[in-house]
Amino acid sequence: MTEQLFHIDSYMNEFDAVVVDTRPDGVVLDRTTFYPQGGGQPADTGILKSDVETWPVVAVVRKQGVIVHRLEGEAPSLGTTIRGVLDWDLRFRYMRLHTALHALSGVVWIGWQADVTGSHIYEDGCRARMDFSLEAVRVSDVRDEIEARLNAELAKARDVRAYELPREDALALPDLIRTHINLVPTHIEQIRIVEIEGLDRQADGGTHVANTREVGPISVVNAVNKGRINRRLEIALGE
Repeated sequence: MTEQLFHIDSYMNEFDAVVVDTRPDGVVLDRTTFYPQGGGQPADTGILKSDVETWPVVAVVRKQGVIVHRLEGEAPSLGTTIRGVLDWDLRFRYMRLHTALHALSGVVWIGWQADVTGSHIYEDGCRARMDFSLEAVRVSDVRDEIEARLNAELAKARDVRAYELPREDALALPDLIRTHINLVPTHIEQIRIVEIEGLDRQADGGTHVANTREVGPISVVNAVNKGRINRRLEIALGE
């Protein structure tokens, strides 16, 4: 089992590890801070390096519970000690966008009691989208209001923290599961929670900033109706 350093410290951008398995599609490490693609968040990229060689990390995936690092070139051999280095600029953008999406979820829930039906962070690290079940409102009519409320909440410098709860306790929280369908797999006994103090609380496995002030200004760049009920909001980071 790979130690998931990205859950311990989202800001860790370098780490030492050992190759514990080699596969046709990549290598498995005993520990990693590379986030594997999932939950709407893209995988981290960066490099693995030894004293004599460097391997670009082009993808990170979770296959049957195992985190596999896909590399460019011939992979290091079993037992090799490596140092991993993230593309930190891209990772930090993903963190800012992911926290912004959770804040957006909180704003739309408080204002319109809308469930989330999907979300995605684009690989460019500049934009993301979130879909809602919101039948009674044309989302384009409230785009400016949502953007203003979102930026006001982010500017309040709310702390963001992650913790785990037993499944039974977590699912008993009435405001925890804001997705249209409960997507937490039934075999998971401990549920990781990401909470924006006073605004939002969700089951989540991704990486986030520690305080909403780190997100910076957000623009709602697109707001469209996707059928009778679904509404899509697309956001972008400010510089």
